[in-house]
Amino acid sequence: MTDAAELTHRTAELLAAHPPATTDRADFLKARFDAGLAWVHYPEGLGGLGAPRTLQAVVDAELEAAGAPDNDPRRIGIGLGMAAPTILRYGTEEQKQRFLRPLWTGDEVWCQLFSEPGAGSDLAALGTRAVREDEHWVVNGQKVWTSSAHLARWAILIARTDPDVPKHAGITYFICDMTDPGVEVRPLRQITGEAEFNEVFLTDVRIPDSRRLGEVGDGWRVAQTTLNNERVAIGGMRLPREGGMIGPVSKTWRERPELRTHDLHQRLLKLWVEAEVARLTGERLRQQLTVGQPGPEGAGMKLAFARLNQEISGLEVELLGEAGLLYDEWTMRRPELVDFTGREAGYRYLRAKGNSIEGGTSEVLLNIVAERVLGLPAEPRTDKDVAWKDLAR
Repeated sequence: MTDAAELTHRTAELLAAHPPATTDRADFLKARFDAGLAWVHYPEGLGGLGAPRTLQAVVDAELEAAGAPDNDPRRIGIGLGMAAPTILRYGTEEQKQRFLRPLWTGDEVWCQLFSEPGAGSDLAALGTRAVREDEHWVVNGQKVWTSSAHLARWAILIARTDPDVPKHAGITYFICDMTDPGVEVRPLRQITGEAEFNEVFLTDVRIPDSRRLGEVGDGWRVAQTTLNNERVAIGGMRLPREGGMIGPVSKTWRERPELRTHDLHQRLLKLWVEAEVARLTGERLRQQLTVGQPGPEGAGMKLAFARLNQEISGLEVELLGEAGLLYDEWTMRRPELVDFTGREAGYRYLRAKGNSIEGGTSEVLLNIVAERVLGLPAEPRTDKDVAWKDLAR
């Protein structure tokens, strides 16, 4: 079994053969993937060595100390955190070989075509249709709240392939080429002024059956792998102490004593403790991932992430007083990533409003935690055995 010493040796060999100071960034990333040091817990030949997931930190520390480039994970987070684990679990060998390397190196950006205007919180009610024509599927429908669609080459897509069965049973999972004819991306301007999200219209888009993930009609089960990983990626990201939203407000508190009040002090202490508890809980959740796939516990982390971000950003605006109402830039932009800590308090306050919607609404996640973590009785679902075509819409 590959151990820490072996990984240290392999990393040293990579650095010797491809010195970061003189090697092109793209070439270094490809060499790292081919050496099995991209994600060490993946199988050999797919960027890994079949090593324990915890040993990734050994590689990352050695490469960081040597000044090696990373793959800009924030820019390609959907591919890394959602598409890759789903392809690894359900993809064919051909799909794994085709998609995982350019996904990890960042040569190909991914987006997620799940939510629809009439199927957000109730995702299984989606109406985008995929109809089989020989060796292709013809897809028609509309998706919404699609991050990075304006940058993406590929998308993970779920569509209805059988309207005559209950809603969860008639869904199939596909990989969609965003450059194909019939794919139209339109910006959605947000309360922040940016168009970070998009609408995507699919008109007679032809997807080869070879780009189907999983069995026909089994798309809901495949999608659960994506969604569980998404919630861990959003709510369980690795942070240092005072990382994330709590950092800027703590810094302001220390540097601006004239803004302090007793009430704000008590509220900040409470949120600081909660943020630290959430950070440590996220670390424990990541350690649990070393022994299997993410489970519903990620929903709890996502819930905490959304609530804390909104409460902390609200406190920061209140602490700053009039200055907290200032906003630096309202020009319509289409950013490549969300930068919570690189902008001012007003941006953080407005952007945090979306945290309780994206990646699963807080209301839906509360149900998941209640039913699948705590084991409480499920809510009545009168549509569970009704064919999708017969549902009221």
